Amino acid sequence: MNNTKDFLKQMGIDEVDSSYESDKRFEDGGQFRFEVPGIQSPKTMKALLDEADRQNLVIHRVTQTKGIMLLTDEEIAEMVDLAKDYGCELFLSVGPRATYDTSATVHTKEGSRIGYRLRGYDNLVYGIEDVKRAVNLGVRGILLYDEGLLFVLNQMRQNSQLPKNLHFKMSAHAGHGNPASAKLLESIGLDSINPVRDLQIPMLASIRDAVDIAIDLHTENPKSTGGFIRHYEVPEFIRVACPVYLKTGGSVAANHNWDTTEKEAVARIKQVKLVERMIKQYLPEAVMSPKRSADLAIPE
Repeated sequence: MNNTKDFLKQMGIDEVDSSYESDKRFEDGGQFRFEVPGIQSPKTMKALLDEADRQNLVIHRVTQTKGIMLLTDEEIAEMVDLAKDYGCELFLSVGPRATYDTSATVHTKEGSRIGYRLRGYDNLVYGIEDVKRAVNLGVRGILLYDEGLLFVLNQMRQNSQLPKNLHFKMSAHAGHGNPASAKLLESIGLDSINPVRDLQIPMLASIRDAVDIAIDLHTENPKSTGGFIRHYEVPEFIRVACPVYLKTGGSVAANHNWDTTEKEAVARIKQVKLVERMIKQYLPEAVMSPKRSADLAIPE
């Protein structure tokens, strides 16, 4: 095995031990930020951010997961304005995906491995058009499920067909969970990776050691992805994997595309408060990124 390990090391993929600590940070010096996923509409987003203000909590990123194509222009514009007014990032997810098109296979037990990836040329075009529409309405954060789409969008970004400050985030539903996969995605333009939800701490450390991009980690999960809650592990998330986005509030939802209500948005903020308490008690020296000003309410 030593020859294999030596070769991986030459590629920048090294073995880590239990003493590993990340010295990487966000550009503002922070080790962690809070993200609330599954916010599908302007009214829910407003309820979430209003409650965050009431509780004196900072939300750094809000993510919509049902798809850009399921929002009207007016709804997208309103969500962009809410993000700017509050001072947080807004990420919208690509709408076209196997579960929305004519695929019968994706709805079978074996075919579910397709996940939310794109099938065929036309759906690739549709996915790009979905992103272009969101960008034209002011969105600067895109949640992706397909590596090929990431490759194309990054080429478009490099060739000024898309804004340079447009950021791409890969969903846990893409199924990535090792440092080589993370390194590949980083090399083709990814800005933030959400690995599969159940990785152990040493597995997360190995990914962090291999890449510099932010890692997005679920602090709890909906029933559809296991329903497990990892609040006590959050200090270790920060220690070994920073800079991290702590994806919080997932246990309130039943699944990835759950239509969070305004009442449930408030419940998600309670989950953020519970996670914040864990950090203050068990890793009080951890540095949180500051709340962003309204004029910076898009990814860097």
